[in-house]
Amino acid sequence: MLIVSRDLTAAFPGVEGFSPRNMRRMRAFYCAYPLDEESKKMWRKAADKRNLVIWPQAVAKLPWAHNVILLEKVKNLEARQWYAHAALEYGWSRNILVMQIESNLYERQGKAVTNFCVTLPQPTSDLAAQTLKDPYMFVFLTLTHEASEREIETGLVEHVTKFLLELGSGFAFIGRQVHLEVGGCDYFIDLLFYHVRLRCYVVIELKAGVFKPEYAGKMNFCLSAVDDLLRHPDDKSSIGIILCKDRDKVAVEYALRDIQKPMGVSRYKLTKMLPEALGKSLPTIEEIEAELGGKNDF
Repeated sequence: MLIVSRDLTAAFPGVEGFSPRNMRRMRAFYCAYPLDEESKKMWRKAADKRNLVIWPQAVAKLPWAHNVILLEKVKNLEARQWYAHAALEYGWSRNILVMQIESNLYERQGKAVTNFCVTLPQPTSDLAAQTLKDPYMFVFLTLTHEASEREIETGLVEHVTKFLLELGSGFAFIGRQVHLEVGGCDYFIDLLFYHVRLRCYVVIELKAGVFKPEYAGKMNFCLSAVDDLLRHPDDKSSIGIILCKDRDKVAVEYALRDIQKPMGVSRYKLTKMLPEALGKSLPTIEEIEAELGGKNDF
């Protein structure tokens, strides 16, 4: 590689990028994406499995620095293609790409326990399922693992830009402790979002402990109220996400089995430190509001 580097540098004076290290990366790129027929079939199979485009339309359009990150940090072919497509579609910077890889986003995407397959039509059910993760990683919250629901809720609103990044593309923040009046009584939704691709409201309820079956009943009530009081005639059915510290998959499946409203249950994890890469790459924002919503709850 040293000799090749010298020859190319001499042949193209003033052109950068021919260091021995970069030459090794170029060779690795060539080896990672061979163009023989068997490799093409493998790429097409991976693309079809995740409903993605074939690799040249993603990998070939990414900046070289992004491809270097993918080569060095993602060894699985299918996972690398998924990250490449996502980085291109959502415009991830290098730091955001690194953060998403290190948080194992590929493994977490679409892993929530939901009832979407029986409550939403195709292809909306597949898109909604892929929208949810398990677990959600709230690495930007400087809270202890024993934090209360209200502390977590407050922290998520204070860091709403980072929270939206973790939720994924398409979420728009509506409000915290959103008031609903039903039968002359006051009720409050923890967090309310709108998803621009799914064209529906998304209700998020936070639970500091383990999932309990009664949480599904409460969410069912919230979704019915949102559909009647807030939903526009052109909107799709609202979706609920119950975020718990932990959950038993079988218990969740039983709790959601006969629920007619679309909802899913995911875990969340708290960590103490904000990754340096994420901190540098995200824009700063002022407080969304000095005070959001009331202090009441069900």
